[in-house]
Amino acid sequence: MNKTELTCIGCPMGCAVTVEMDGAGEITAVTGHTCKRGEDYARKEVTNPTRIVTSTVKVEGGTLEMVSVKTKSDIPKGKMAECVDSLRGICVKAPVHIGDVIAADIAGTGVDIVATKEVPAGF
Repeated sequence: MNKTELTCIGCPMGCAVTVEMDGAGEITAVTGHTCKRGEDYARKEVTNPTRIVTSTVKVEGGTLEMVSVKTKSDIPKGKMAECVDSLRGICVKAPVHIGDVIAADIAGTGVDIVATKEVPAGF
């Protein structure tokens, strides 16, 4: 039997959750959570962990040199480094608006990178 201990991030409580798995990798028990979100988070984290990636990309011709960006939804944890590496070579032209797609299907995940800040064109 394999045990994994996690701190839940599903709500502000931060419960200490334990996931027990059998030798075949099947979940046999989830304990320590105080709400359904905790159980759901723990099950997902041990079977298919995902993350939201936040970063910045260069802006050409804007009032700021960089714009903050993030993945539109979570991506597989194992694709995070590839995602960040892909962002290094990106430079967008101003103006940039919140929600603009900066990169489509980042790292083959099917998830877009979107702007999270407004960057007006410079003068």
